[in-house]
Amino acid sequence: MALSANLFLRQNQSLVMTPQLMQSIQLLQMTHFELVQFIAQEVEKNPLLEFPSDDAETGSDNDAQDEPHGRQSDDDDDRTEALSGDWYDNGNDGSASRLSEELDVNYANVFQDDGVPPRADAPELISQWKSMPGGGDGENYDLDDFVAGQVSLRDHLAQQIPFILPDAGDRLIAQQLIDQLDEAGYLQSDPADIGERLGSDPAAAERVLAELQTLDPPGVFARSLAECLSIQLKQKDRFDPAMQALVSNLELLARRDFATLKRLCGVDEEDLLDMLAEIRQLNPKPGSGFETSVSEAIMPDVVVRSSSDGSWLVELNPDTLPRVLVNQSYFAHVTKNGGDYTFLSECLQSANWLTRSLDQRAKTIMKVASEIVRQQDAFLMHGVDHLRPLNLKTVADAIKMHESTVSRVTSNKYILTPRGLFELKYFFTVSISAVEGGDSHSAEAVRHRIRALIMQESTDAVLSDDDIVDMLKKDGIDLARRTVAKYREAMNIASSVQRRREKRALAKVAGF
Repeated sequence: MALSANLFLRQNQSLVMTPQLMQSIQLLQMTHFELVQFIAQEVEKNPLLEFPSDDAETGSDNDAQDEPHGRQSDDDDDRTEALSGDWYDNGNDGSASRLSEELDVNYANVFQDDGVPPRADAPELISQWKSMPGGGDGENYDLDDFVAGQVSLRDHLAQQIPFILPDAGDRLIAQQLIDQLDEAGYLQSDPADIGERLGSDPAAAERVLAELQTLDPPGVFARSLAECLSIQLKQKDRFDPAMQALVSNLELLARRDFATLKRLCGVDEEDLLDMLAEIRQLNPKPGSGFETSVSEAIMPDVVVRSSSDGSWLVELNPDTLPRVLVNQSYFAHVTKNGGDYTFLSECLQSANWLTRSLDQRAKTIMKVASEIVRQQDAFLMHGVDHLRPLNLKTVADAIKMHESTVSRVTSNKYILTPRGLFELKYFFTVSISAVEGGDSHSAEAVRHRIRALIMQESTDAVLSDDDIVDMLKKDGIDLARRTVAKYREAMNIASSVQRRREKRALAKVAGF
């Protein structure tokens, strides 16, 4: 069979990820802060995009103010004429004295110092108030402008160094050690390495470190948890041999192995309980009281409120909705006067696509949130015990969208409900089968049930994992023991043996 080259015309359909489509997908999964930054960048590089100004909302007020001063309406003339003939201002001489006599009131200015300028050494509060953001009306200022600055851990320690280290070389080593502290106040490097890098004796670095460990807060500059507790106990003069043995065996304390601890410390049960009470009063993270970063408040994307008829009102938070406008008049004006039509046409197309993408993003979030509220109506009414099992496919099939779209919508999006503020992904939980074919249960509701059972247990009746399985079966929840153990460990709840030891120790401490 001879080989030959032929031309064929074939027509097919395929999905192509255009830049505009990729942009829409990215907008869908952006958080509020990421979206604000993205829109600001687009407005900066696109001359046809602009943020709505406050003047557009108060245009009617400005129109009234823009009239020439010499023009007044007939209504204004009538009001002025009516006021001119009023009883308190008739234009006759002696009107003020007549009113004073009739009303027995003296209108003379008794506060003669009102017009006196303030002293040179007095603070000019009025000028300071008027210089604040928002002007002098006091309506648009931000209370955060008056908040005192937070003192960091490094600044707090740097203020104390000159009082304990008079030598300049020691202060230089101390500054390098401060730079090696983490957020908890622990030293993350070897002081000998820092001394060698500075050309100093390693023994000098150790001596400086010993001095720094006496600073406030107690326990700072420790290299381990045991050293942190030891520093605090030494400052309290409670670091005796028994306490030293206890601090050296913190792993036994974590396992609640009190029998071994009594033997190693050489104390009886009463003394051990007193030592444990002192350990609980120490701070394992001395640097945690100093803020290292500003916490940002989470703004909900969706707000759910109850209506008068018993249903739920689902609304988009107007504070998180992006506001951007396309200036069509500017496009027409520039192109009419011989501007670059090709460039402006591309900018107009990009601006229109962005506004449509933002509108589609808001509609998609609204659809997903409304369906989640419909599915989790029992949770909103009665709490986490009534949280239903839900997956992405159920919501996607209900709103006729793809699962990936629902996943992007629920990522880093928050909803404010009467039960609190939750991430949208919180409502998607694994289904756990029920006993004898009943309604399935949500994994989050089961975890909440396990936590409630453990919180209600007494010292004499600590529940094991098998006991929890039996109690859950009575409530219609079919769960294996290993699943109970997995949920318990995920919630940082100790085993029944460790809880029994701890509860007995706490009960004895309370008795003494």
